[in-house]
Amino acid sequence: MEKRVLLLVLTLIPGIGPSRIKALINHLPDITSVMRADVNELMKIPGIGEPLARQIYNYLRDSGKKEAALRKAEEQIALLHRYNATLLTILDPDYPPLLKEIYDPPPCLFIRGKLPQANTPGIAVVGTRKASQYGRQCTEQLCEGLVKIGAVIFSGLAYGIDMTAHTSALAHGGRTVAVLATGVDTIYTDPLGKVWPGIIEQGALISEEWFGSSLSPGKFPKRNRIISGITAGTLVTESDLKGGALITAANALEQNREVFAVPGSIFSRNSRGTNRLIQQGQAKAVMSVEDIITELWPQFANMLSGVDALSANLPEIQLNDSERTVLQCMTREPVHIDALALQTGMDISALLVHLFELELKSAVKQMPEQFFRKT
Repeated sequence: MEKRVLLLVLTLIPGIGPSRIKALINHLPDITSVMRADVNELMKIPGIGEPLARQIYNYLRDSGKKEAALRKAEEQIALLHRYNATLLTILDPDYPPLLKEIYDPPPCLFIRGKLPQANTPGIAVVGTRKASQYGRQCTEQLCEGLVKIGAVIFSGLAYGIDMTAHTSALAHGGRTVAVLATGVDTIYTDPLGKVWPGIIEQGALISEEWFGSSLSPGKFPKRNRIISGITAGTLVTESDLKGGALITAANALEQNREVFAVPGSIFSRNSRGTNRLIQQGQAKAVMSVEDIITELWPQFANMLSGVDALSANLPEIQLNDSERTVLQCMTREPVHIDALALQTGMDISALLVHLFELELKSAVKQMPEQFFRKT
């Protein structure tokens, strides 16, 4: 049996989900050997006890159930051509590496368009469906800055902030990926096709849901874990205390990803969620693209050729001679202020003033215990 067909069949077995399919793959060097595995061997796999082991065993040996599942899986494969789509499985070498790391990666991804290369930094940008003008403006400005340095914008193609993130990326010639809670054949938020054709042209529509899948509330949290899991960091630009954006942020934290939030007015309901994330130390406050780049520099450095590639796309920083001297003695590795004083020949008090000004200009970042590094 073809491996991608088998993976589709496995998703149809009651009680088995992405995390257990991942466990099967990790335990069985050849996933097709699951067809021959007995109950005792299946029970050795973490997360699969005797009841589920028997269910898997019986399902794959019930000719009626197995044939019905095979037909359904093969129908999905046949539909790929109709929608000019591809099916990417967790066994494929070009499966997104960050997504593969999470606890429950989707075994299969239906894709219309083309995913970015593995070393391209991706940022999830999410928020409320009832976006304010402030939220839209922040989203547009930050997405513009991110795509200018080559980052890919991931979001959920929902109304409000998500749609603004996608359209801003497209408007500035960037790439964007929409993760759907339905099949990639059903774009319910854009039925007239004003946005999604551009997303396919400059990025991709992706989903773990099958063609023809109906929309249900339970599919949104599943979608959100992909948005956070496939990216290096999640940016929430506007959100109340409850909503999908905060679920995505919570997923990102569980997946050991960076979380960013745009602060807003204390009088705005739409900023209560973002302000709370910042207040509780769960997200870094973001007021410029540089705030994101500072935290995610290793991921961005994989793509950018060096400092010149970055600075060429960011606003020019006006520096005086003393500030230039300080920066010339710094790298992106943290340096203690005492060592910096020796290198620059400045006394500590004067150096602190210059470092403070450079921090205001987002040129340096202060670390704990009086260490500093260039951003």
